[in-house]
Amino acid sequence: MSSHWGNCLHISIFGQSHAPAIGVTLDNLPAGQPIDLEALHAFLARRAPGRGPTSTPRKEADQPEILCGLVNGFTCGAPLSAVIRNTNTRSQDYENLRDMPRPGHADYTAQIKYRGFQDLAGGGHFSGRLTAPLCIAGGICLQILKRQGVTVHAHIQRIGRVEDRPFDPLGEGNLGFLPKIPLPVLRPEAASAMEAEVLSARQAGDSVGGVVECMVQGLPAGVGSPMLESLESRIASLLFGVPAVKGVEFGAGFAAAGRRGSENNDRFVRQGDQVRTASNHSGGILGGISSGMPVVFRAAFKPTPSIAAPQNTLRLSTGQQEILNVRGRHDPCIVPRAVPVVEAAAAIAVLDAWMETKSLEGFL
Repeated sequence: MSSHWGNCLHISIFGQSHAPAIGVTLDNLPAGQPIDLEALHAFLARRAPGRGPTSTPRKEADQPEILCGLVNGFTCGAPLSAVIRNTNTRSQDYENLRDMPRPGHADYTAQIKYRGFQDLAGGGHFSGRLTAPLCIAGGICLQILKRQGVTVHAHIQRIGRVEDRPFDPLGEGNLGFLPKIPLPVLRPEAASAMEAEVLSARQAGDSVGGVVECMVQGLPAGVGSPMLESLESRIASLLFGVPAVKGVEFGAGFAAAGRRGSENNDRFVRQGDQVRTASNHSGGILGGISSGMPVVFRAAFKPTPSIAAPQNTLRLSTGQQEILNVRGRHDPCIVPRAVPVVEAAAAIAVLDAWMETKSLEGFL
């Protein structure tokens, strides 16, 4: 089992959902970077559980505890390690899942791969709880990028059948209010309809999925590499490390498959002393390298597999079909809490690619 990622910026995520703690280590952070811990706490609070009717009732403070790597509020060049203590666990709710795996969950595949030695409580290392340390790493990267003029914003584009408007393809629009509302959307009236969709699923003992759209602004042209080290593949590799992500698309994405080249090509234009494009169907990436336009992508999240409604499953010890009643506390929709997770993944991938593209001295 490996939870290590990165070329220049290395991150390692450790812990399990019901272990004493979960955490992350970041290697190769540039020294001398001020880290605002209050801003980091606020970022993590957007992901934390138990914050409203659309979330799991499990409550965790999710206060990061910095163990090393910061001195007087600045990165010191040493690996930065941080943990979050797990304080609200009910491990007994998961005891039967070794023999009766949840449909749509990793219980069965983990049982086969780890021969029964895996930690099942709360989903173990397969749990969405592990996105909290990812957000510690991403929250730090967001602060470093912001000082370089690069910002990362995400919103809920869709929950179930309810849609928000997409980001403007040229990266325009007021984004400042996004993190300040429980359901971050561009069209405020979409939030109430999305909440109703989630609560309807919860009342039925079910769950619902959705789509998060993210935009990286201010990234100059030339960041990334072709082929296997493309900017798309770096971002996607982190996104697919997030439980429940089942699809990722950049720019026009799958819609481009139904267009002609004359419709989909982004025409180059001059804006002042910069080369830009008149449209942004490419999502700000050409040949795996940033074009200087906003990087725009979407991540699709499946419905939470742990639902209150009875489900048919297989009792592995007997080979017989049985009814499973899932216990525990689960989100009827993980999409609202996934928004900062998507921002964190994007920030980590972009900072890693930028550090590799430019020398450390030239970058920071």
